[in-house]
Amino acid sequence: MVHQTYRADVLVVGGGTGGTTAAIQAARRGAKTILVSEFPWLGGMLTSAGVSVPDGNELEAFQTGLWGAFLQELRQRQPGGLDNSWVSFFSYDPRIGAEIFADWVQELPNLHWISGQVPLEVFRQGDSITGVRFADFAVTAKIILDGTELGDLLALADIPYRWGWELQSEWGEPSAPVTFNSLTQKYPVQAPTYVVIMQDFGEAMSTTGYAYAPEIPSAPNYNPSQFTGAWDGYGAETFLNYGRLPGGLFMMNWPICGNDYGEGVGRLIESDVSRGEFIQESRWHSQNFAHFIQKKLGRRYGLAEKVFPHTSTAFALHPYYRESRRLVGLTTVREQDILPIARGRVASIFNDAFALGVCVGVGEASRREASPTGEAIAVGNYANDHHYPGVQFPLQPKSIRWGGRWTGTPFTIPYSCLIPVTTDGFLVCEKNISVSHIANGATRLQPVVMGIGQAAGMAAAICVELNCQPRDLPVRTLQTALLEDNRSKALIIPLFNLPPNHSDWRHWQLYYLDNPQAYPVNGDCPCPSRKALIQESNCFTGIFYRLEQQEYRFTVTAPATYQGQSWQLVTLRSHIDEQLRAYPHEQLVTLWGRYNHSGNWLLVEHLNGG
Repeated sequence: MVHQTYRADVLVVGGGTGGTTAAIQAARRGAKTILVSEFPWLGGMLTSAGVSVPDGNELEAFQTGLWGAFLQELRQRQPGGLDNSWVSFFSYDPRIGAEIFADWVQELPNLHWISGQVPLEVFRQGDSITGVRFADFAVTAKIILDGTELGDLLALADIPYRWGWELQSEWGEPSAPVTFNSLTQKYPVQAPTYVVIMQDFGEAMSTTGYAYAPEIPSAPNYNPSQFTGAWDGYGAETFLNYGRLPGGLFMMNWPICGNDYGEGVGRLIESDVSRGEFIQESRWHSQNFAHFIQKKLGRRYGLAEKVFPHTSTAFALHPYYRESRRLVGLTTVREQDILPIARGRVASIFNDAFALGVCVGVGEASRREASPTGEAIAVGNYANDHHYPGVQFPLQPKSIRWGGRWTGTPFTIPYSCLIPVTTDGFLVCEKNISVSHIANGATRLQPVVMGIGQAAGMAAAICVELNCQPRDLPVRTLQTALLEDNRSKALIIPLFNLPPNHSDWRHWQLYYLDNPQAYPVNGDCPCPSRKALIQESNCFTGIFYRLEQQEYRFTVTAPATYQGQSWQLVTLRSHIDEQLRAYPHEQLVTLWGRYNHSGNWLLVEHLNGG
């Protein structure tokens, strides 16, 4: 029974990565916003799901918008810094991330956050979504955003969505299967992971000379053979350092004979009961993995204490969902849209989907005419990655070498993949965008979802200002607002050598929006890179070795503490990348940077001659 009805300009349902950033951006733009979340932490994948070692958009030029602001806050708040793991350049205690999002929300008087609620019913008037009912209240709003982890509003509102694979015949995606098979039947979507945080009790209690963690009991259906060989080829220390966090903590999100869980994953959208069963099983699976790790590596390692705000404090508040229901939108992002263009290292910013007639809705042709520069509103660069336990699924490669390490081809997200074909008053802002199953493996990552959320929140607020529907919002108005936001200006066009603090940043963003045919295949604009300030770096001297064009080693000669050690050199800065590519082999060099023990690399921030 509804006891109270709230009214707002913008309602965001779901406090995940995209939903949180959408609500913050809408409120910062001035819209009266209500955010309703299921969990007491905001941030989703970045916090409540425990994946506090985010992947993607790691290069300095891509650290923009709310994603860049989040990294800046983490650097200021996280004791010990972010150089802890080897799977990511940023790893942090999820409690710190949750604090950041809560602070951002609380500073906005026009943003009302209600936690502990899930949507039960969607209100409609004709083709428009007008409100959502929760357990004991309802919210009506001009624009409603689905920021749920599994696209629950899509189902409640009867908005067409996809779940599962598309065949190669659908869109000609090179990695899509030709026919449905045992893999597509067993794993209709990628496997989630119930993250568990483990702790090094030996490190935490080193002053005593010994330490034993509490024993981790096995959960039902424990089968050690599921985990046998999990870290073969890596070694125990490297395995643990994969997701190392500050303070002797380890994030367990391990894909090789680890805690990915996909048995009967279709139950997630069948019913509340079946979803609960799947979630319980996936949590047991992670408990069994932690039990296995402790049995093999000893009682030095146990379940972390007092991390997440519920009884079992080592386990995330919910699984890390890699895929959800996916909207059938005006445009669908396909594998071709995220792959590098011929002889290039960037994806095309042309909206090929329009030319091919992919999911083009009524009235699309007229909007295409009005916006010939395309609809880019967010950027991602993660290498396409799919998780099916026990299965190696080959994908068209989109990784490139840059800055001494592998990264991914940058690509753009078009605005129209956030809009349903016929439903008004509604946008999506999570992993539930209109995207193919194959391309979802690159669009699902935290930084790009933050960008999608920021763009969706900005779009919703501007629709309120202009009193228009999302499908009628001029895309250029949205793009300009993102580029010129006074708090967290956001990248639209990916350029490797154009950091957001560059004086010409806005000029080149607008130039390529107006002249997409001039977009360079190498992703570099014709402007000199501007050197950034050195922050929290140490000075090292040593011998530079070029193993390959984009693979570098460095043998330390000073300081004496590290003398003789050999490290990989990596960078996130374009001008350092240029210097490394040109630097002579076996030369003495002095550089400044931060050493990452887990990755055995030096993150270079400044470089000159010896």
